[in-house]
Amino acid sequence: MNQPAPLSLPSQRARPPHRRFVTLRVIVALMLREMSTTYGRSALGYLWAILEPVLGIMLMTLIFSMAFRTPRLGTSFPLFFASGVLPFMAYMDISSKLAASLKFSSKLLFYPGVTFVDAMIARVLLNTMTQILISGLVFIGILVAYDVDVILDIPAIALGFFMALSVAVSVGTLNCYLLSLYPVWERVWAILNRPMFLISCILFTFETIPLPYRDWLWWNPLVHVVGQVRGGIYTTYDHSYVSPLYVFGLSSAMLAFGLLLLRRYHRDIVNI
Repeated sequence: MNQPAPLSLPSQRARPPHRRFVTLRVIVALMLREMSTTYGRSALGYLWAILEPVLGIMLMTLIFSMAFRTPRLGTSFPLFFASGVLPFMAYMDISSKLAASLKFSSKLLFYPGVTFVDAMIARVLLNTMTQILISGLVFIGILVAYDVDVILDIPAIALGFFMALSVAVSVGTLNCYLLSLYPVWERVWAILNRPMFLISCILFTFETIPLPYRDWLWWNPLVHVVGQVRGGIYTTYDHSYVSPLYVFGLSSAMLAFGLLLLRRYHRDIVNI
C-alpha cells in the first residue's frame, strides 16, 4: 500500500538564498541613478555645480572690493567669501536634496528591497561627496590664482564642514516629512530660509555685530559652521564663540525627531 509522503518540517523547506550587502548595492544603485538624472541631463553637468559658487564669489568680490579695501579677515576677498559661501551652499544643497529624497525615489520604494532609509542615505552620500569636491576645487583655485599665503588647519576646516553636514541632514530629514505631507510648508520654509544667507555671518564676522543682536545670532547653527571654517583658514581669527557641542546636539535632536516621523508616515508619503 502506498504510504503518504511525510510532511516537510518548516526547517526543511526551501529558503531563498541569503543576499549579502543588499543595502549597499541598493544605495550605490540609487546614487548612480541620481548621478545620471541630475548631472547627466545637460552638457555642463558637474561643471555647472562648480561654476555656481565660483560666479557667486566673483560677483561678491567685485561688489565689495569697490566699497572696501580689504575684507574683514585677511587680504583676499575671494577667500573670505569662499570660507562662508561654500559651507553654506553645502548645507543648502544637501538639506534640499534630502528633503525631496522620498519623492525622488517614490516609485522605487514599492520594491521590498528598497527602504526609505536607503533613498535618504544615497542622496546624502552623493551630494556630500559633490560638495566636498566643489569646495576643494574652489579653495585650491583661489589659493593658486591669487597666490594667497595662509596656513590651513585641515582638521578644523573638516570639522566645520562636518558640522554643516550634520545641520543639513537634520533639517533635510525633518523637512522630508513636513514638505511631503504639508505642501504649504514649502512656502513657509522658503520665507524662513530666505534671510539665512544674511544672518549666517557670510558677509561679515560674528564679533562685528553689536549687542544684543550678536547674542541672538549665536543660536543660528550656521554661524558656528562658518566661524569654524574660517577659524581653520585664518589662524589668527578668534572663533572661541563656536560651539560644536551645540551644533551636534541640536542636529541630533532634530534628526531623531525627523526619523521618528518618517518611520511612522513614510508609507503615507510614498502613496501620495
